[in-house]
Amino acid sequence: MIFTIEEIQEATANFDESRKIGEGGYGTVYHGVLNEQEVAIKKMKSNKSKEFFAELKVLCRIHHINVVELLGYASGDDHLYLVYEYVQNGSLSDHLHDPLKKGYQALSWPTRTQIALDTAKGIEYIHDHTKARYVHRDIKTSNILLDESLEAKVADFGLVKLVGRTNDEELVATRLVGTPGYLPPESVKELQVTPKTDVFAFGVVLAELITGRRALVRESQEPKRTKSLITLIYSIFQGENSEAVLEAVVDENLHGSYPMEDVYKMGEIAAWCLNENPVGRPEMREIVPLLSQLMTSAVEWEASLGGNSQVFSGLFTGR
Repeated sequence: MIFTIEEIQEATANFDESRKIGEGGYGTVYHGVLNEQEVAIKKMKSNKSKEFFAELKVLCRIHHINVVELLGYASGDDHLYLVYEYVQNGSLSDHLHDPLKKGYQALSWPTRTQIALDTAKGIEYIHDHTKARYVHRDIKTSNILLDESLEAKVADFGLVKLVGRTNDEELVATRLVGTPGYLPPESVKELQVTPKTDVFAFGVVLAELITGRRALVRESQEPKRTKSLITLIYSIFQGENSEAVLEAVVDENLHGSYPMEDVYKMGEIAAWCLNENPVGRPEMREIVPLLSQLMTSAVEWEASLGGNSQVFSGLFTGR
């Protein structure tokens, strides 16, 4: 739908500060009500038209439960506006990093597994089940949104690239885009873009789900230096006694309530995704069934506890 500027202004109480729900490099997002429906409205400067049209072109054609739905747009007064469905529970990043400070409960292990599976399905869809094949190029926990049931939806398609479906799918970008901490070596060194770019970033997301740590962490001894989650995963899975080392870095917010065997399996998937050589990484369609198995296992594990867990997901009550 095409909305008028007046409708957009009315929906957001003229972009009242209290309506602001997010801010990124490409615009500010406001909560609003349009035609009695809650919406999220991204306000972008007109010089961001490239990102605006990228999202518009892709999201007009993509409809999937694990991809944020675009409802319409508006333009004028030196700004461009994208109108999305409103996703109530904010970003995965908010739920993983200092959740209690942001008013959220810690995510249980089954919920983390479900979020990983939902996200994988959303990415798999744009890679394999659309007429054109897309690479998102900015998969990260702040671009994964959670609805009222904590179902995950992939968002922010401003950097999306169309790639071919031939065997020679490498695309060379004109500049380095994406977020530090999620970028694969071939993107940094050679500006290569393939679906394996998203697979690598998804590996970082899995590592965040396991550890609760950010993709890049400033070292306390040397604030100017940052430590990467990628390096941590490499050191765990290339060293000895990797299960014990991984267990030592599992998110403390889980309070020890998780099946270590399954956490290790998710860690192995993360390490596979983070292979330095893109040829060695899986396709998203290979990851989805593995995470489906982990989801089944997580539900069975939680059922075996009989409700005796400090962090309970509520998956049995229909999530």
